[in-house]
Amino acid sequence: MYAVCADLEGVFVPEIWISVSKYTGIDELRLTTRDISDYNVLMKRRLEILRQNGLTLHIIQHVISGIKPLPGAIEMVSWLKKRAQLIIVSDTFTEFADPLMEKLGRPTLFCNHLTTDHLGNILDYNLRQPDGKMKVAEAMKSLNLKVIGIGDSYNDINMLRKADKGILYRPPQNVINDHNDFQVVNSYDELRQVLSDYLEKES
Repeated sequence: MYAVCADLEGVFVPEIWISVSKYTGIDELRLTTRDISDYNVLMKRRLEILRQNGLTLHIIQHVISGIKPLPGAIEMVSWLKKRAQLIIVSDTFTEFADPLMEKLGRPTLFCNHLTTDHLGNILDYNLRQPDGKMKVAEAMKSLNLKVIGIGDSYNDINMLRKADKGILYRPPQNVINDHNDFQVVNSYDELRQVLSDYLEKES
């Protein structure tokens, strides 16, 4: 039996914060875990920018409502679910991700959550657990499942290293340069082929 632990943004949907940046015109919100490896530093800065600009959860949810899965993502999710236990493991938040999960056919999601006030101001973020992506992969292995990890950013690396097979999906060059021992794929067709070859070899 196999479990696929896959990132969400950059793999199946566009980056949420880049979409928010485009909507608001705030360039600094374009920065993601593809650029900054320290997630706490990144999120604290994001929350400060939201506070300074009066951007509430409601505004971000409005932006997210217009985000569509990447072309071919729905079919890729369906293909994966027929071959393994698919778990989306993301550093996003339940308050952001729910409509995206609906569009992807409701795969299992493990992510974080936000603290907000009655006006929708985002006061803080709450990790499900430290290094949660890696620990999901670790938990799946403890259930005697072979784990395939798929991600594109610095915050996916520990998960990919814990997995039996780690794959970087369309990562930026800086992530490739820093972690060049992982296999890199750049399309869903290529990902299907790599996974099919791995599953056939392991069966």
